Amino acid sequence: MSDPVSARDIDSRLEKHRTELTGYCYRMLGSAFEAEDAVQDTLVRAWRGFDTFEGRSSLRSWLYRIATNVCLDMLKAGNRRARPMDLTAATPVAEARLAARPETTWLEPVPDGRVLPSVADPADMAVSRETIRLAFVAALQHLPPKQRAVLILREVLAWKASEVAELLDTTVASVNSALQRARATLAESAPAATDTTDPLDAGQKELLERYVAAFEGYDMKALTALLRDDATFSMPPYDLWLQGHEDIVGWMLGVGSACRGSRLIPTVANGTPAFAHYHPAEDGDGHTPWSLQVIEIEDGRITGINNFLDTARWFPLFDLPPRLGEE
Repeated sequence: MSDPVSARDIDSRLEKHRTELTGYCYRMLGSAFEAEDAVQDTLVRAWRGFDTFEGRSSLRSWLYRIATNVCLDMLKAGNRRARPMDLTAATPVAEARLAARPETTWLEPVPDGRVLPSVADPADMAVSRETIRLAFVAALQHLPPKQRAVLILREVLAWKASEVAELLDTTVASVNSALQRARATLAESAPAATDTTDPLDAGQKELLERYVAAFEGYDMKALTALLRDDATFSMPPYDLWLQGHEDIVGWMLGVGSACRGSRLIPTVANGTPAFAHYHPAEDGDGHTPWSLQVIEIEDGRITGINNFLDTARWFPLFDLPPRLGEE
């Protein structure tokens, strides 16, 4: 690999797989940043060991083998990332208290472009988008790491059982057994349905336009009309979450009333609509980052408003501006 042309060729061949590997590692780890770290480690190991790669399997399979081992090593600590709904019961707004938990507690959002490679088949893209939804990735975290890998490889990436067995250095029977157990676990706590939105249909566009108008105008009557009765509202890194439009509106008219005058800028996260939420700046000059809102919708209603408050991490990841000036 001393020849610079050969090195560039290896770099190019490895980089072609970065996005799909990041998607795989994100589903395994539940963290956008840990996924990128895992992929970088994978590509460095592959680059260093390229001379020993003898082509007995495809380059893609070899990279997935390395990535799986990296993820399994990272998961040995036993930490399982979660949503607030996985940790506590919903809190009535009258009893709401903000208690932060460490960053490593939380399932993280991810930009679609970081984890969804371009594919020609719309059906394949739909499956990929469905399997990065917050609810689906949260459900995956309930599985033991090897079962998680088997389910992702078999059900999401459509690998054959024999291919997964070779990757994991195990038998086809073992792979099939792990898949059966993983399916049973997911069936016990099936991830909530969420409409994926690329492209948005006319009804989804109208719903989101009405949501922006209601939120920016702080019109709680209009907002209530958009929420399903059992809609949820969460705010990692706080473990508090609310359920039902009465508690959600009660929060927004109480502690949350500081968000009056906010602006929402559309983006996409986890295959679903998202908004960069900018709060009126304390100095009165424009708006500054407040949260990344990941919106879950189903059958024409909003079922979840997930507010990720660590904007110092999320806004650069989503290539969002650090401030909005007055128009």
